[in-house]
Amino acid sequence: MYNIICISFMIIAEAITISFIYDVHAHIFPDKIAKRASEMIGGFYSLEMAAEGTVSELLKLGGKAGINKYMVHSVAVVPKNAVHINDFVASTVNSNPKLFTGFLTLHPDMENMEAELERAMGLGLKGVKIHPDMQKFALDDKGADKLFAICEGVCPVLIHTGDPRYSYSNPEQMARVLKNHPRLTAICAHLGGWGEWTDAARVLADKNVYVDTSSSLYAITKEEARAAIDAYGYERVLFGTDYPMWDATQELERFHALGLSDKAEEMILGKNLLALLGETAE
Repeated sequence: MYNIICISFMIIAEAITISFIYDVHAHIFPDKIAKRASEMIGGFYSLEMAAEGTVSELLKLGGKAGINKYMVHSVAVVPKNAVHINDFVASTVNSNPKLFTGFLTLHPDMENMEAELERAMGLGLKGVKIHPDMQKFALDDKGADKLFAICEGVCPVLIHTGDPRYSYSNPEQMARVLKNHPRLTAICAHLGGWGEWTDAARVLADKNVYVDTSSSLYAITKEEARAAIDAYGYERVLFGTDYPMWDATQELERFHALGLSDKAEEMILGKNLLALLGETAE
């Protein structure tokens, strides 16, 4: 009996320590343009990129880190590219649905935005990814309002938020979006505001919003990161690497260094996103 109890305890302990890791923020590009696209992103932020943005490199780096599944997406910097990007992301997801979930991209200036949303979701994509600073539209302008209106109550939207250099995606603009679209499921990247982390937590923490950890932990202190997570509540925080910006192993080391509870880590690393998307760990 003693041995059975000990074995049972070991199994329970192992189950507690093993997490399903789901990266909510991974940009991918076709091999022939990946290096150029990655360099463009690095130039935009004046940061050195950890990778070139290919799917194979994502799996190589993520595999070393122990990541189990990836939310993949890209952004249509100009409207005409949205359809091709969505086809590429859908093809990647459908090549291995156990490894990938995908979000499509839209641009407020594109024609037939609603039709493209319906078409791309029909290919198996589950939400929308936008980056107002690169796509050059303000979150609270009329075009964006239409985009959010067609997504509200239909699918989640992963939104790059925050950049003190511009007035496209600041936390105050995001707050206005949430006020105008109360049924919108919004995931605000970079703890709600890249470069504006403190303002973001102040403005958005009491709103109905998720945030991810991507491109944040490299720049703020452990205390600032924990304060932000506490403000939002760990049930509304998702883990993201912002591949190809950062190496997954390094991002996980930064995350674990925060010293969160086992329960908070488990939820942020995977369970929150699984619940949000209605998926189960496989």
